Amino acid sequence: MRVLLVEDTPDVADAIVEHFRRRGDAVDLADACAAAADALAVQVYDLLILDINLPDGSGIDILRGLRRDRDGTPVLVLTARLAVEDRVEALDMGADDYLMKPFDLRELEARARALARRRAGESGGVIEYGDLRFDPAGRTAEVAGRPIALTKREFCLLETLVANRGRVMPKEAIFDKLFAFDAEEVGLNAVEVYVGRLRRKLEPSRVAIRTLRGLGYQLVADA
Repeated sequence: MRVLLVEDTPDVADAIVEHFRRRGDAVDLADACAAAADALAVQVYDLLILDINLPDGSGIDILRGLRRDRDGTPVLVLTARLAVEDRVEALDMGADDYLMKPFDLRELEARARALARRRAGESGGVIEYGDLRFDPAGRTAEVAGRPIALTKREFCLLETLVANRGRVMPKEAIFDKLFAFDAEEVGLNAVEVYVGRLRRKLEPSRVAIRTLRGLGYQLVADA
């Protein structure tokens, strides 16, 4: 999952970034409205975690701009404001959820995963495809009832492919899901490496990663 976190409080931002990256997500951090606008101009995100009080404006303005442009990126608002009116305003502007500060990182992650599943059209938490059983919340995957051990990056790759199962995912799109802007030392060929590793771990099963040269990768399942 590719996440943009807009938060200007260093300790809060660092804790959120570390938590999500530890789970294998790619997280970009913006500490002001201007930085957030720059990131949104060049990258498509699965989720925007948005603080309201920012040094150069309000997170509500970012949210308003997204919805004005008919950008449906899920937005989870973080707020320290206690007034009901502030929360109502965020929801009226198109926020998908909000969380009051201080909060538990586990709750933040659970809400983030729920929004990502909702966007992907998943009604439940556990996804079954062929003989693959994938649990994004529990961070587990099984093939024909057999657990498979995945690294954080491999799990994130499988999560991306499962969310787009049956569809062709360009290599560039997969790269954007796996790596944040600050992963400058990582090249596009890293996708091939992780696909190869995951493909081996899915064997033998009725689920496979198909390579379509010049197009990308596709997760398919035999009937």
